Amino acid sequence: MTVFPPRTAVLTGVLAIPAALALSACGGASDANTADGKNAATATTAEALGGVDALAEAAKKEGTLHAIALPRDWANYGALIDGFTKKYGIKVEVENPKGASQDEIKAVTSRKDQGNAPDVLDLGSSFAQSAAQQGLLAPYMVAGFADIPDVQRDSIGRWANDYGGYISFGCDAKRVQTCPTSFKDLLQPQYKGKVALNGDPTTSGSAFGAVYAAALARGGSFEDIQPGIDFFTKLKKDGILAPVKSTATTIAKGRTPISIDWDYLNAGYTDAFKSKGIDWKVTVPSDGKFSQYYSQAINKDAPHPAAARLWQEYLYSPEGQNLRLKGFARPALMDAMKKDGKLDKTAAAKLPKVSGTPSFPTETQQSNAKLAITQSWGGSASQ
Repeated sequence: MTVFPPRTAVLTGVLAIPAALALSACGGASDANTADGKNAATATTAEALGGVDALAEAAKKEGTLHAIALPRDWANYGALIDGFTKKYGIKVEVENPKGASQDEIKAVTSRKDQGNAPDVLDLGSSFAQSAAQQGLLAPYMVAGFADIPDVQRDSIGRWANDYGGYISFGCDAKRVQTCPTSFKDLLQPQYKGKVALNGDPTTSGSAFGAVYAAALARGGSFEDIQPGIDFFTKLKKDGILAPVKSTATTIAKGRTPISIDWDYLNAGYTDAFKSKGIDWKVTVPSDGKFSQYYSQAINKDAPHPAAARLWQEYLYSPEGQNLRLKGFARPALMDAMKKDGKLDKTAAAKLPKVSGTPSFPTETQQSNAKLAITQSWGGSASQ
């Protein structure tokens, strides 16, 4: 089964190639025209180019898609990349697969008009919104755009949520006598040195989500993330928060027996660790249910604009969305596909159980929370 490495990026919602690729650094966008002369670089829909088939032909002429921070073992990206290449014959080059959302944005800004700039971006929602505000993203609406909930997409298509999950506790039941089921539980001395995040919340989406979830559990709100910061400061002070970030390796070695991470990552660990004798239990905390979705976006100055748009069409197609499900991630079009009878019911049944409907903070609330984290995290709260 898949083991998910720690990918970093950031946030949204609450429930009420191992080395960098040696890419050419010269040249800007490729010839983005379709057979009848329409320009993919300015197209906001596939229909504007004559349909998906015309878009695919233009993308095949480009031949390549550049991406950053897409680990093959994250939300089933390996299967998605292979499926896209098999279907369209387009090579997907992934640079810095373990990179963060900020690394993606930095690559866009620092490589403007260069041939090695990323074509597409997979960003935590707050980063996607920030990139849109900076004018870095191209408006584009995939075929299923209208079926994505309004709160999970930009009104003009500069970004849209693709997949997500819930903050969860993963616990090695053989190393932890009683696994925690709430943030309140984590304060108990028995968990000293056993609780870990997968990174710094100023750059890690799951770590950010963990702080937001803790805030909601401790009397905070979308408007107030400070209780979450205070909570992790206390965990650090009491020696409960481990001094290392959680990864598949640290879990396997018993260094981080309790990992706060997205449920689709922890769920992937459950099956993967069985062969290693690890009894990995996954629980969505009862007092801080926080849901996050990652967003897709296209670089406004993408070197391969047709391939970038075709990639988006593939990710949001029933094939792409069901591949997300097989990676334990919840696709943004899950409800619409269920209604249309296109959902992979077997894969959906394997998702960690969570009741209720998630709601999401506004763009302003997310920006303010991100600022609070940036200003307050550190010192006694940092790992």
